[in-house]
Amino acid sequence: MMKTLILLFLLMIYRVSGADWAVNYSSSQICALKSSEVTIRCTYKYPTGHQIMKAFWTKYRAKKGQDYPDLSEDPEYSKRLQYLGDKQQNCTVRLSHVTKKDEHKYYFRFITDKNKKWMGTPGVNLSVTDLQLESPERVTEGDSVRLTCRSSCKLTDTPTFIWYRNSQRLTEGTIGNKLILKSVGREDLGRYRCAVYGHTLTSPEVYLNVTYPPKSVSVSISGSAVIMSGDSVTLSCSSDSNPPGIISWFKGKMLVGSGRIFSISKISSDDSGEYKCKARNAHGARYSDPVTLDVQYPPRSVSVSISDSKNKVGGDLVTLTCSSDSNPPAEICWLEENQSSAVGSGQSFSAVQSGRFYCVARNPHGAQRSDAVTVTVKVKHWKIYHTAVVVSLCGIVAAFIIGLITCYVKQKQMRPQTLTDYSDDISIIFDPRQMPYVYENVMDVHPCTDSHDPKMTIHLYENLAVYGNVAINRNMP
Repeated sequence: MMKTLILLFLLMIYRVSGADWAVNYSSSQICALKSSEVTIRCTYKYPTGHQIMKAFWTKYRAKKGQDYPDLSEDPEYSKRLQYLGDKQQNCTVRLSHVTKKDEHKYYFRFITDKNKKWMGTPGVNLSVTDLQLESPERVTEGDSVRLTCRSSCKLTDTPTFIWYRNSQRLTEGTIGNKLILKSVGREDLGRYRCAVYGHTLTSPEVYLNVTYPPKSVSVSISGSAVIMSGDSVTLSCSSDSNPPGIISWFKGKMLVGSGRIFSISKISSDDSGEYKCKARNAHGARYSDPVTLDVQYPPRSVSVSISDSKNKVGGDLVTLTCSSDSNPPAEICWLEENQSSAVGSGQSFSAVQSGRFYCVARNPHGAQRSDAVTVTVKVKHWKIYHTAVVVSLCGIVAAFIIGLITCYVKQKQMRPQTLTDYSDDISIIFDPRQMPYVYENVMDVHPCTDSHDPKMTIHLYENLAVYGNVAINRNMP
């Protein structure tokens, strides 16, 4: 009986003593981001009468008969491990720049002055994780997309996830570790990554490929603003689409080529017309607005055709028509062979006399003349006689009118006026108010040349007045 009581007493002493020795950890599992800083918080206690001689952290249990290694003395930890505790009751430690190699179970151990050694079990298990972004590889414009930022273990501290697209931080659509994109468009296409606020680690970038049909299809022309026959012209088709569109070229409704570039070497008038390109991918197709190629060239194939008709007096009237091919359209003038002056202009010319005539077609790029054609105009003899009679009658009427004017002038001379004769200064009798019209150096340009033709120049004089019925007194000094 006595032995039983002694045994119970000894057991009671062990339990009390055991309760006085303890290490308490804030968490037995810690999940940390790679390259981050980890703080393991803990407290310890020991019976009164003991003094702590050494307190340290170790990462594994030693074999029987071996000492536990102090991590602060380990080269892999010495520069990264910082003991924040003391030798009383705080045993908190901090480990920086953690890596996957740091994944272990860690223990706090202390030794008293009475050689009492205590280690807190079961210790703290450290897991180190990176971040991975989960995203669909390809989405179509208009779809709803969810991107998820994942870690291999549940992070100990409640994390705040942040998101980047093409290095620009996103502020909308974040729910926990997810990014929600509703009705994606081409502006959502790009490189995405995620991170945890307060940490430098980010996930690897993931490219979100948003596909959409061709948009903004247009054609540009390289070369001179004025396209001349024989030039080389290059048309370029640009479009915005994903995947890139297949390009086709059309002249009007006719397919003429493919590819982003359409070139025409030594362009001719046959190539004039409207061109457009079509961009097509799996999601749709779109045409560009048409562009017009206006190929210009000097006059060519200039020729004259003849048609006969009757004039009003019954004679033959020959109409000549000039035809030419040019761009822009040519101006036409008519000349008689061996004559320097033009006899007409315009596409048609009516010849009233016999001769050899030709036309000249001219535009800004050059000129060309036709071959001369022979025109014979026939007039009937009785018509010639009739014309002579008419001319005679006209002469008689003109003589009668001249006689009346002469009588009128003589009557006016009955009232002479005196005027000093200053012949050297005619301006003394000039009154500008009597000159309602003034002309000076009027020149006419020859319609078939680029220079002035002296034969077609009209010479007028400035400030010229004619005075009648003025008597000049020559006896004045």
